Amino acid sequence: MEFLFIFSLGSLLYGLTEILWRGWTHWSMLICGGLCFSLMYRINLLKLPLLKKYILSSAAIITVEFYAGVILNLFLKLNVWDYSSMSHNILGQICPQFLFLWFLLSIPGIWLCGQLSRLVNKISSLRPPRP
Repeated sequence: MEFLFIFSLGSLLYGLTEILWRGWTHWSMLICGGLCFSLMYRINLLKLPLLKKYILSSAAIITVEFYAGVILNLFLKLNVWDYSSMSHNILGQICPQFLFLWFLLSIPGIWLCGQLSRLVNKISSLRPPRP
């Protein structure tokens, strides 16, 4: 249940972020966003300094974005995004500029994951133990 909640929230947040950023989103980005937020949630649970969590989160997001782009844009030709005009892009699917953006968004993302983790722990501690 926890994973479904985190995945769904990530889907919603990613989709809303895209709509605010570029005015539209694609259904596949909801899946991508859910996966990215789920990874970020797991990274937040690691006993690491915050800076390392931000770096790992942005690396996870850019990795998901790359593989999603290869599948959706290059193989399936859905043309969801194209960064080929951006400098230092890789196959038009990722670029350093968006890696930096994902790093910046990882800061509030990791904070939100921490809040959600505390909430999940609090709710689970209220449940009676299983027989």
